[in-house]
Amino acid sequence: MPTNENVYQSRIKRKLKLTFPGCTVLKNDTDHFQGIPDLLILYGKKWAALEIKRSQNAKHQPNQDYYVEKFNQNAFASFIYPENEEKVFNDLKEYFDSEV
Repeated sequence: MPTNENVYQSRIKRKLKLTFPGCTVLKNDTDHFQGIPDLLILYGKKWAALEIKRSQNAKHQPNQDYYVEKFNQNAFASFIYPENEEKVFNDLKEYFDSEV
């Protein structure tokens, strides 16, 4: 397990860029927009949002669940942590590979 969320987030950003060549990964300013997912991934004509957690049991900040659920209705959004990382990447692959 990573020593902290920032280390894990950096690893996820690298893995996203390797898994989805040409994608753009943007880090959101969570101080400006409280609860917004940490990362926005732009790939082809689609987008996804990921909220990074260092573990499955990590505390959720106010509004994080709301925004992940809301964005998941329009695109793909999920919490990601080491325990579900493989599943989230598989779901992202399926989402990005599906028709627009």
